[in-house]
Parts: sequence; C-alpha cells; structure tokens
Amino acid sequence: MDAVGRPIIAKRKNSETTVAEDTYFDELETREPALRERALFRALAEQIQNAQKNAPALAELLADVDALSIVDRASLTKLPIIRKSELIERQKRSFADRDPFGGLTAVPTGQLGRIFASPGPIYDPEMLRPDYWRLARALYAAGFRHGDIIHNCFSYHLTPAGAMLESGAHALGCPVIPAGTGNTEQQVRVIADVKPKGYVGTPSFLKIILDKAREMGVELASLKRALVSGEALTPALRAEFATHGIDVYQCYATADLGLIAYESRPGEGLIVDEWVIVEIVRPGTGDPVPDGEVGEVVVTTLNPDYPLIRFATGDLSAVIPGTSECGRTNMRLKGWMGRADQTTKVRGMFVHPHQVAEIVRRHGQIAKARLVVDRDQSNDVMILRCEVTGEPPADFASMVAETIQAVTKLRGTVEIVPPGTLPNDGKVIDDVREYD
Repeated sequence: MDAVGRPIIAKRKNSETTVAEDTYFDELETREPALRERALFRALAEQIQNAQKNAPALAELLADVDALSIVDRASLTKLPIIRKSELIERQKRSFADRDPFGGLTAVPTGQLGRIFASPGPIYDPEMLRPDYWRLARALYAAGFRHGDIIHNCFSYHLTPAGAMLESGAHALGCPVIPAGTGNTEQQVRVIADVKPKGYVGTPSFLKIILDKAREMGVELASLKRALVSGEALTPALRAEFATHGIDVYQCYATADLGLIAYESRPGEGLIVDEWVIVEIVRPGTGDPVPDGEVGEVVVTTLNPDYPLIRFATGDLSAVIPGTSECGRTNMRLKGWMGRADQTTKVRGMFVHPHQVAEIVRRHGQIAKARLVVDRDQSNDVMILRCEVTGEPPADFASMVAETIQAVTKLRGTVEIVPPGTLPNDGKVIDDVREYD
C-alpha cells in the first residue's frame, strides 16, 4: 500500500514461476492473519484521516474520532454505520452543490475518470487507476492468466459492472471482448469466431448463451472457465456448466466497494479481499455477531478516493470459521444469503422498495402491491401482485408491466388479486427464491 492507502498492484509472475507460486495472486493472500490485521488497521488510521480531511460528509460523521485510536475490530465498532440505503437521499441532497456523491468522495468530481449510475439511482465514482475495483485477484483465483481472452457479459450501460471486470482483466494482461448483455445469437457467433478462454457475467446469462448455442448447433468449446457474480450460482447450475467443460467460480463485488470476496475452491466459501475490512453485524445495528451467525455485511474499504468506512451493504452472510484448504488465510464468507432490508438483487440489478412505491404512485387504481421475486428454472422472475380499486381497464396489467420495466430496468409480470389478499405485514418486496 502506498502512502495514502492505495493498493499496490502485485507484479505478475514470470514464465519460470513454479506451480505452487502460481496459485496465488500475490504474497498478501497467505499472510499470517495477525500480520494482516495489523497492516489493515495501520492503513485504516490513514484512511480515516484522509476521510476527515477530504470527504465533507465523512468529516462530519467522524468529527470526534481519533483516527489513531481505531486499532482493532473492537474499536472499529465505535464508528458510525453508513447504510447503502441512505446513499440515494444523501446524494440527492448534494446535487445542488454539484456533488453527485453526497460528500463521501475524497477527490473533486472533475478529477474522476468515470461516473456511473446504478439502479436507485446511486452514483458511483471511478478513478482511472489500474485495477481500480481490485477484480484482478478474483479473476486470478478463477484461473485466468495473462493472454487469456475474456468474453465480458456484464453491462457496460451506465452501471460499472462491465468496467469493473474489464479493469481487472487488463491488470492481468487479458484481452476483453466487451460483449455486454442481450443479442444472444451474436454473442454465440463472436465466441465461436474469436474463441475466448473464459466468460464473466451472471450465471443465468451464461446458461442462456449455452442454450442458444445448442439451438444454433454451434460449439463453444473454447470456454474453459468463468467468473460469475450478480446472482446466485446454484449447485445444479454449476454442475450443468461442468458438462460443457467450464469451471465456474463466484465473486462478491459491489459498485460502491469493488471486490469484497471471491471463490478459490467450489464449496469452501468466499475469501475476503486483501484491501477491505469485513464485519458481520446484527441487522439494524453495528454490533458484530459470532462467527457462523447470519448478519449484515459491513465493509470498510481502503480506497482513498471513495473512503467508505463501516458501509452496510444490506446483504446477509456469515463467517465460516477457519481458513481455506487452498492456503489463503483471510476470512471466509458463506456468500450471499439474502438482504437485511427489502432491497433485493434480480438478474444482477438491485430493486428497491421505493421503486415499488413509484410504480404504485403512477397507477392510482393500485391500492396495495407486493413485488414477489422467484425463480423459473435458473432465471430470476418478478411478479407484481396488486390489489386494485374499481374495475381496471382490460390492458391494465400490461400498462403496469411497462411501468415496472421503466422504473426498475427489469421485466416483470403483473397479477391482479382480490382486495385483502396481500398480507398486512408491511412487506413490499418478497424474495421467495430457493436454491438447490
């Protein structure tokens, strides 16, 4: 790490690297845990001072904090939580000051390389620094190496997912096909012609591509590995990919934080990245829970440009005691286990309760609504169940479905139910997905 906390990109291995050495992205992954903790908290003191000096909103939140007193996880719990669900309102309040980031960035907006708009909307900054989002480590653990061509099916439209993976791939020296989403027939033809070694994107879209290739009678034998994110990778889906000769690994990353954790061996959980501090806390509080207990994922990043400290993601997970048999020594998470609030992720995109409220607001006849998120085979589906007043027009369901797509950027169906059908429990998003 440099003087202001920026991750130093590990030097790539040369052609004489041994198999054992080639297992790890850098020497940080096999550090003694106590050594890692000391290094992280030394860097955190600098990060807090950086935030207090350069990020107005964080300077206010941390005004009474002595940065040098935050020396371990116990003292870290004294700091306030910043919730992802607060970002939309924080950012809205700062628009008049020409700051789309709610005073949480430590660099002037004019110095940024890119500004992304994630669903919400939530605006995310990026500096043009190699591997800004730190995804190279996850790609390396998934088996990608210098020179491997990668077919990138994460979105390049407004949201940062495509750029996140591309930045990591370039740090490894991997050429990237910026495929994005949709156009599955063209995707198949590009893979067949260019013969990329691997795929990055959501697991459901990889299945769609493989199904389309089978329908077209096209072999995609060049694909040997994949790094997926944005939605659950079920054991059944992983096994199906294996029948195509594709080894699939997962990573956990967000547009606010970059890489949080990544998979090195199937079924052994996700290993926490070397440049974040992860806590699992009781939802609605900042209190850590014991290892193994499910709680909300709270992340402190050492990114000096966007110094989010104790950032509550809204995701649920749990710590797996012990270290991975692969030799990496950092904390392991069980992976994504749901949402601490009603915000949920559908086909790689977040859907927020306020978006459901906006849909209801646009259709005055809807008295009550609940968005049910389920799975049809390996695909996420959304059904908006509505209680309505009076006699709705014949095309009412299709009108509401158009609004769902306009507000959430995702397709959904509409089901009209009798008054009194929906439970009186305050829930507007009901995630009923089950995974094998």
